[in-house]
Amino acid sequence: MPAVGGFDKGTGREYPGNLTPFVMVTCIVAAMGGLIFGYDIGISGGVTSMKPFLEKFFPSVAEKQRNAAKNNQYCQYDSETLTLFTSSLYLAALISSLVASIVTRKFGRKLSMLFGGLLFLAGALINGFAKAVWMLILGRILLGLGIGFANQSVPLYLSEMAPYRYRGALNIGFQLSITVGILIANVLNYFFAKIKGGWGWRLSLGGAMVPALIITIGSLVLPDTPNSMIERGQHDEARKKLRRVRGVDDVNEEFNDLVAASEASKLVEHPWRNLLQRKYRPHLTIAILIPFFQQLTGINVIMFYAPVLFNTIGFGDDASLMSAVITGSVNVAATVVSIYGVDKWGRRFLFLEGGTQMLICQAIVAACIAAKFGVDGNPGDLPKWYAVVVVLFICIYVAGFAWSWGPLGWLVPSEIFPLEIRSAAQSINVSVNMFFTFVIAQVFLSMLCHMKFGLFIFFAFFVLIMSIFIYYFLPETKGIPIEEMGQVWKNHWYWSRFVGENDFVANGGLEMGKGRNAAKV
Repeated sequence: MPAVGGFDKGTGREYPGNLTPFVMVTCIVAAMGGLIFGYDIGISGGVTSMKPFLEKFFPSVAEKQRNAAKNNQYCQYDSETLTLFTSSLYLAALISSLVASIVTRKFGRKLSMLFGGLLFLAGALINGFAKAVWMLILGRILLGLGIGFANQSVPLYLSEMAPYRYRGALNIGFQLSITVGILIANVLNYFFAKIKGGWGWRLSLGGAMVPALIITIGSLVLPDTPNSMIERGQHDEARKKLRRVRGVDDVNEEFNDLVAASEASKLVEHPWRNLLQRKYRPHLTIAILIPFFQQLTGINVIMFYAPVLFNTIGFGDDASLMSAVITGSVNVAATVVSIYGVDKWGRRFLFLEGGTQMLICQAIVAACIAAKFGVDGNPGDLPKWYAVVVVLFICIYVAGFAWSWGPLGWLVPSEIFPLEIRSAAQSINVSVNMFFTFVIAQVFLSMLCHMKFGLFIFFAFFVLIMSIFIYYFLPETKGIPIEEMGQVWKNHWYWSRFVGENDFVANGGLEMGKGRNAAKV
């Protein structure tokens, strides 16, 4: 038994199967569900730095900008209404993710993805044609409802469809899609802000219809996962689908394990209540703490408000939008690194390396801003080299997040839950993520105003804490079939005290016998 962390390889069971073109195309289409989340993250910060948008909906902020020379730079965007515009989406996503768990479990992953696309489409239309703040907020709420459904179903879909040896890389396609959405939004903001007449913000907000249509149409053409088919009693169709997904005829062992896991899950009448059982303590802890820590890395400070942040630290409007494009490009490139390395180097290595990188960069950025801005927020003329240094270290920070906590924050929770609690636990994961995204988005501008450069130290402290948590409490899940994941908890130095010998034995243990015999044809 290892001293810390845990590197157990489960039962050593290996299911036959290949990375087929069918699975590749299916997972790429499904992963595009992340576009709606990423596009929204990128677009909201950009439009809130556009003067025509602020003058129409948030005139008090526009007034502060006009008098920026007289006011503290840290506080020029401090507006509760402005932050409500951004953060209302995440409160709605929190609520819809709870509803989505029921839809995902009873009707399949595809229907949840369809609901997500349609709701996001409606929100994009309302925002694009908004005439008043209440229309903006209503549109944001509908966008949030759509994101809640998509974020609940897409990571599960990818984890269930992918062969276990490639599960990490294919699941991270979701995060790659998020980063591509952020980059596209930043590029569009840069060009739309230059449109004469000041109505470019309508194109930015209304452009969310495009990723919404992609996931809506994609959900109609995608096949459902074999796990979901079995869960709803469609055994013959599930066996055929599993053969096609794996690219081999001999799928009996994996199919029988899936049927046994499904039969066990049907005995669970109240998956939400069952989450509180002692044997699920590791799963519940991970489902809560991973998304909690992911938001307290401070990444959303950068991604939500990158143009606002760069504007605040002395960049001009065009320069701040271009800096956001640069960080968005780094985000995409670093996520590709994660796709390459997650099934090669493992989850723990990426978590710990990324955490160290982010911690160092946050300390340097805090020192740079403190040295130039002090506490009054008035830097005077900002040298070009100084701006380059700040952007450079923010980019290194973004890279560290993008190949660690960004993708792994979605991958690890989605691959560790047993089928009987999978939908409920994933809803907990999404809900915690959305709740703390909401909190950070709502209080960030006020925190920036009051904490000033200390805000980066605040987030750096949490990066240190969460890296320690990963080192001691997260077992390695690389290369372990999703239905065999229970073994990693039994062999972990700490979590083994919560998991008994008779827990999680359905796939390969004594309880498996009846399920397998019943499943064979």
